[in-house]
Amino acid sequence: MRAGPRNVVVAQSGGPTPVINSSLRGVVETCRELQEHFGTVYAGVHGIEGVLREQLLDMSLQDPHEIALLRTTPAAGATGTCRYKLKKNQEQDFERVIEVLKAHDVGYFFYIGGNDSMDTAHKVARLAHERGLDLVAVGVPKTIDNDIGDSEFRLIDHTPGYGSVARYWALNVQNADQENAGSCPADPVLVLQTMGRRIGFIPAAARLADPKRRMPLLIVLAESDLSLGQLADSVNDMLKDRGRAIVVVSEGFEVGEIGERKDSFGHTTFSSSEMTVAQIVVNHLNQIGLPCRGSARGNVPGTDQRHSIIHASTVDLDEAYEVARHAVVIAAENDSGYMATILREPGPGYRVFYDKVPLDLVANSERSFPQKWITPSGTDVTDEFLDYALPLIGEDWPQVPLEGGLQRFARLRPVYAETRLAEYVPEAHRG
Repeated sequence: MRAGPRNVVVAQSGGPTPVINSSLRGVVETCRELQEHFGTVYAGVHGIEGVLREQLLDMSLQDPHEIALLRTTPAAGATGTCRYKLKKNQEQDFERVIEVLKAHDVGYFFYIGGNDSMDTAHKVARLAHERGLDLVAVGVPKTIDNDIGDSEFRLIDHTPGYGSVARYWALNVQNADQENAGSCPADPVLVLQTMGRRIGFIPAAARLADPKRRMPLLIVLAESDLSLGQLADSVNDMLKDRGRAIVVVSEGFEVGEIGERKDSFGHTTFSSSEMTVAQIVVNHLNQIGLPCRGSARGNVPGTDQRHSIIHASTVDLDEAYEVARHAVVIAAENDSGYMATILREPGPGYRVFYDKVPLDLVANSERSFPQKWITPSGTDVTDEFLDYALPLIGEDWPQVPLEGGLQRFARLRPVYAETRLAEYVPEAHRG
């Protein structure tokens, strides 16, 4: 049993979301409330890399007002994120993590992120147990891709971050429809590319803009099992029927060679590759010719999909906070090796509850988009998906404070834990 409060490290990993800092706030504020368990709260600057480098931002010395502003501070600029993976052959990295945690009397470790981040949290929890370190490690889910867990939604119903990117695309497609309706005599086809490497939850969210299917909208997931030629046929059929077409296509839709680049997790980073999927689709449509006057045009939103706070879902902001609070409650109960999770109550209406699942079940997991939610045409999603996703986008605008006409984000003071160990370079960054 612990003699008294132990210190905390919270860190983030992977791609950010508009609501990731709402989870960070949830950890910090809940630890402050439960001072009988938790001492000083540190944030690893740029995730596990900050832990390795002993760069620990003191969150306990921050102004509570600034911590509160984390709710509507998007992405990871406040404390940073990373794409650094602790691999099994990097023994020095593992030893360094333990050294840093011991040096700062850390008894609790919270890692906010996706499936790869849950793998890191799992490895830290297991290593601490092997080394006899009195450490509780808990994961906090986050990803815009909604791909953590299982395809039966038993481990987690949805991840914080997805509701906001879904809302972004619902509103974006509404605006695109106005553009396309007005410009269709010259530009009858507008191709929009979404994020989503292999899993179709993000492009599917385009349907939320038009639940009654009044728009000339085609939605193509990476899992749609269509060729580029079949997609072109569907576009031309829509042009013959409606005179215009909006095509929402996943960045992971197979179009051949795009000169792809990969990050340190081994994931393709489409926005830094040589060619975009949307441009290849546009080029193909214009090369084969449209059955009407005009040309196809493309629009490729970038990382604004995951950092636009004004598009954030209020439901998502609240749930990101509450699941982080629950993670702290799990830790206070001395349960290590779990991820806090969000599950949907059965029955009519939308209600959720918070629970926990073992980290080893979600570490490196990747759930797929249900095939039953893709229509036989491969260019739409079903009403069952709408029933699942519509409650996640909320019904209100987030209340983002302004200062001088500009968004007022959290301003954390650069107050760090005292350095107690020798300088260290993470193994993967050497040479």
